[in-house]
Amino acid sequence: MSLRSALYCGVVVHERARPRRHRLRYRIFMLLLDLDELDAAGRALRLFSHNALNLLSYHDRDHAGRMPAPVKPQVEALLAARGLDAPGGPILALCMPRVLGHGFNPLTVYFCHDREGRLAAVVYAVSNTFGERHDYVLPAMARDDGLVVQACDKTFYVSPFLPMDLRYAFQVAPPGEGVRVGIDVHDDAGRVLSAGFSGRRETLSDGALLRAALSHPWQVAGVLAAIHWEAAKILLKGFRFFANPRLAKEKAARTEVRPSALNKEKAART
Repeated sequence: MSLRSALYCGVVVHERARPRRHRLRYRIFMLLLDLDELDAAGRALRLFSHNALNLLSYHDRDHAGRMPAPVKPQVEALLAARGLDAPGGPILALCMPRVLGHGFNPLTVYFCHDREGRLAAVVYAVSNTFGERHDYVLPAMARDDGLVVQACDKTFYVSPFLPMDLRYAFQVAPPGEGVRVGIDVHDDAGRVLSAGFSGRRETLSDGALLRAALSHPWQVAGVLAAIHWEAAKILLKGFRFFANPRLAKEKAARTEVRPSALNKEKAART
């Protein structure tokens, strides 16, 4: 059968401009999965499974609300919660699959189409290494050159080497023969970081999946390992560390509770 889903092999690049320069570049592959044909893809392919162990797999509980339930209705509910009408057409998820049952997917991009096949919204589902996740839900309208340009304030803690008072500018070339997701991060003084993935489309087949897995050994070894390796290099360059505001708030709350509890215990003894 012919699948709308596809494989994209390409590169991810991060380049920090301030306060010091730091650049990383890794070859990676991502899957573009039509959320309506996950089970069909699992039946058509021997090396890909939906919600089951395989060389490569997509598990519903890794995405959206992180529950064992279909993802598409969850994304549609997310659009409605942000005041956007469910477009009613295909939703395509660009993401890293699990490899041999394991994986960390820092970014899933959902391309949400209307019934006529036009791109209506893009959801950027961001995960950090603290087990937290946040969705940036933005309406989409392609320019004459086919690019989608969007912007929003940063509201979710990702890197411990970036503050929270930043703004994102997205520039996306929606999936076709190629795909590109670019993100520029700005503060009041200008650009702080540029990040992006660009890849070329391949038909989703067992041969293509096997070649992708064999030719990207670090991705098979684990994305988290690469993230922590780059973090170590950034630390050695003397970048400032910014604490996770959620963890800092929880620590402050525990500190406030302890004196209160001690005072109650003291009062009970007198």
